[in-house]
Amino acid sequence: MATIMEMIGATGVTVDTEQDFGLEIPVLDEMQRQGDVLVMPGNVTATTPVPPTGTPVVRGENGGNTHAIFLNLDRAPVFCDVVTTRALRIATLYVPEGSTAYLGHPQHGYQGIAPGRYEIRRQRERADEIRIVAD
Repeated sequence: MATIMEMIGATGVTVDTEQDFGLEIPVLDEMQRQGDVLVMPGNVTATTPVPPTGTPVVRGENGGNTHAIFLNLDRAPVFCDVVTTRALRIATLYVPEGSTAYLGHPQHGYQGIAPGRYEIRRQRERADEIRIVAD
């Protein structure tokens, strides 16, 4: 497992919250949420290799920050296909055995994603209307 400080050094994505940057980032194989993004196990595939610079899955809008998938420190392969429509499913993620992916965001920090297949989705909410959650 990587620490927050190690991921900041590897990705260049700093974390704006007060945290112990020496803590190891937990790596989970279950549903996770980060702001307006949901990572959930699914029977999906992905074939596009994640580059060392990461793959944005939700780009910051109106001055917001981007959620991106990053490789582990050892750069073991991870695959992420981003969907270009405005659907709730925004990407698929495949993390092979022996690899770890990280979802990073400046305001939320990093989350570790264990080997498996995942859907990355936007969350939606209902107020006066159903809409995508704004982060």
